[in-house]
Amino acid sequence: QVQLVESGGGLVQAGGSLRLSCAASGRTFSNLNMGWFRQAPGKARESVAAINENGFSTYYADSVRGRFTISRDNPKNTVYLQMNSLKPEDTANYYCAARYVYMPQSTSADYWGQGTQVTVSS
Repeated sequence: QVQLVESGGGLVQAGGSLRLSCAASGRTFSNLNMGWFRQAPGKARESVAAINENGFSTYYADSVRGRFTISRDNPKNTVYLQMNSLKPEDTANYYCAARYVYMPQSTSADYWGQGTQVTVSS
C-alpha cells in the first residue's frame, strides 16, 4: 500500500502561484511514477502532469505546459507541482497519484491522495 497526502492548495488571484506537495509513504518512493490530476465540478478528471520514477521524464497537459512544473525529491518521498500564472480555469480539486507503470496521459492510477482544492479568482 501507498499513502499519499497532498498539501498546498488554497485561494489565489489570477496570475498568482501555488506549490502543491504530495508526501508518500508505504512503498519505496523511488520505484513509483507520480502524477498530478485535477477534476472540476461537472468535468472529467484530467491528467495535469506526470514524472517518472527517476525524474528524467515529465509530461504536461497542453493546458498547463509552460506554467506548471512537476518535480520530485526522492530522499524526501515527495512530489511537487509548482503552478505559476494561474487562471480561473485552473480551479479544481487536485489529486496526487502513484503508478507502478509510467503512463503519463492515463487518468488511472494505482494509488490516490485525498485531494486539495485550488481556487483561482478572476
